[in-house]
Amino acid sequence: MGSLITTEDTEEWRNARKRALTHAYASPALSAAGGKFSEKPKQGKDRRARAGVINLKERNLDMLKNDLILRNPLRLVGHENEAIVPQGGFGAVLARAGVGKTALIVQVALNTMLQQKNVLHVSLDDPVDKVNLWYKEVLNSLANQYHVRQIKELWESIQMHRFIMTFKVEGFSVPKLEERVKDLTEQQIFNPHMVIIDGLPFDESLRTPLEGLKTFSENHRLHLWFTITTHRHETPGADGLPVQLSAVGDLFDAAIQLQPEGKKIYIRCLKGGPEHSDARDQILDPSTMLIQEP
Repeated sequence: MGSLITTEDTEEWRNARKRALTHAYASPALSAAGGKFSEKPKQGKDRRARAGVINLKERNLDMLKNDLILRNPLRLVGHENEAIVPQGGFGAVLARAGVGKTALIVQVALNTMLQQKNVLHVSLDDPVDKVNLWYKEVLNSLANQYHVRQIKELWESIQMHRFIMTFKVEGFSVPKLEERVKDLTEQQIFNPHMVIIDGLPFDESLRTPLEGLKTFSENHRLHLWFTITTHRHETPGADGLPVQLSAVGDLFDAAIQLQPEGKKIYIRCLKGGPEHSDARDQILDPSTMLIQEP
């Protein structure tokens, strides 16, 4: 089955190509530093002063990133993102529609981006602009929660580590995803470390495509996450997992479920977390969609 790519991702693709060309054909007057090019300073005292200011700014941003990484709330669920889902592995965030799946997975993605690792966000529901807005809103909420002032500089320093790709649900296929990823990597535009597939419908016919994605993930040594929509009226499978995951649970290394109870949204680690963790150690704040630490 063929794949239909929406036109919304052309701007993201075009910007990525520009960045790749800038890196490839930068003039001798430019010097690379941390993935960005900056004008070489003049000789003498002005150079030393300017370098001191730049280094101080970079150190402040590095300290800020490290602080946010240490505050990563998923540590309480299973150490680090990569520890929950190993290379070639699958992770899932499950919840009813509108409960906060995308907000949670964006927090996972931002933590990876803060570590200067690349995230490919594949959206089957929303256009690029809407996905991009999710990232900005979640980052702004994190900045407010932790009193971060350098939000603009922080976003500019990490957004290059994210690429958004959109498909129509009925046109999504593993071969087409592999083709697009191959284009990105071979042209040195983007080499993903983590892939998020947001909005893939899970039903009884999905096992074969998931096995193909498993091979794709293993071949590219990726950490692959899914968002899965559940429904209130459904009874869990015999293994206790939601019915959407029960038939393919053996393919997954981690599963996190969001469960609304009253005015709170509890975060349950169904698979892959510490053996002796309290399922209610964490709560998703409905007003900010951020994870609250106990």
